[in-house]
Amino acid sequence: MKLEFTKMQGCGNDYVYVNGFTQKIPANRKKELIPLLSDRHFGIGSDGVIFINPSETADFEMEMYNADGSRAEMCGNGIRCVAKYVYDHKMTDKDEITIASFDKVKPIRITAENGVAKYIRVDMGIPELDPEKIPVISEQERVINEPIEAGGREYAMTCVSMGNPHAVIFEDPDEVGLETAGPLIENHRVFPNRVNVEFVKILDRKNVRMRVWERGTGETLACGTGCCATAVACILNGYTDRSITVHVLGGDIEVEWDEADGRIYMTGPAETVFDGIIDIG
Repeated sequence: MKLEFTKMQGCGNDYVYVNGFTQKIPANRKKELIPLLSDRHFGIGSDGVIFINPSETADFEMEMYNADGSRAEMCGNGIRCVAKYVYDHKMTDKDEITIASFDKVKPIRITAENGVAKYIRVDMGIPELDPEKIPVISEQERVINEPIEAGGREYAMTCVSMGNPHAVIFEDPDEVGLETAGPLIENHRVFPNRVNVEFVKILDRKNVRMRVWERGTGETLACGTGCCATAVACILNGYTDRSITVHVLGGDIEVEWDEADGRIYMTGPAETVFDGIIDIG
């Protein structure tokens, strides 16, 4: 079987995109197929695979998988690329659309140049701070600057869900030992569904630098939901203003936590890398 795909990236967070309107992959094949497609030596190479499907509740559905084949609830960079894909491929002529992921619908605004989507603004919704709904095991009403022990040392974490779980830790990401600390915290017993881990350095009231260890993938060049969770954690701890730029390894993402409606708005780029066809047997 030949599979047509498009490789796309948002600030270096890259995925393989498959048009689920025209190509159907049986559900029982996906778990084994996705790690092969994502493999950077023997496959296409990506942080995971995203299927763009019809939806009964939105204009489109994003069905997202991590590189290890596990299903993920949300991806901020991924959803921006889905918006670019459907706009550039003339699957919609609207510059305001909705995309569903795990039954959560996100309104999206597309800014185009010469008929090509360039920047995407996503209404990421209201951040979830209830530990039970993140989920994280805690006796506190909110997990803000709460200690966690991993690998023989203690960290202070602030936990947020942006449709998927995040633990934000305010330590210099270049000094923390991400490759060691990341997987230990991702798989810590206090996170029933594992967790994405962000290490953040405050630069000033409007700028932070972040590196991310993504659940089921490892370190990536960017994470849209992680940038949103970082902004929330910064504001809860009093470190920044409500509108900030998050500088990640792959570029910059603008995040605003609107005080009036309580919603998070994320703006960033989306780019097509290449189209291809691969034989999946």
